Amino acid sequence: MNKKKREEYFKKVYQNIDQFGFHVTYVMESIGFTPFGYSTGLFKNFKIPELFISGLPNGLTNTLICNYADKFKFNEIPIDEKVYDLIDRFPIYFIEIPNEALEDYTLSSFKYYEDRKFKYLQLIFPDLNGHFPNDQGYDYDQKILGKII
Repeated sequence: MNKKKREEYFKKVYQNIDQFGFHVTYVMESIGFTPFGYSTGLFKNFKIPELFISGLPNGLTNTLICNYADKFKFNEIPIDEKVYDLIDRFPIYFIEIPNEALEDYTLSSFKYYEDRKFKYLQLIFPDLNGHFPNDQGYDYDQKILGKII
């Protein structure tokens, strides 16, 4: 990305954060690369951790992040517990993820927060058969950056 496109991109990020309270970045799938999406601005504006999602398409990732923001803003988030009502398609759960594990992924957030404190969670979802990553038979391309209990 050249300098002008980068400046335009970050201008859009900051506009979305100002207007909506957060911005969603999505990095598309390519050969040998799992797609992912993440939020920027939730920690500052809604006092909840930013959210990272790996392995889902753009529209679903965006929906999950928006639902997460609506459901949990200014509230406590259940960690390592199944949540059945974030979306009507499948249950999910959240795991903590250290920021250091995200340095190569969440560039917009690192730029936005600079030296300020922020936290991230990763949304974990089941495969097409309803198995989660720690279940026998799990089969899905979901890059997990935090620790699953």
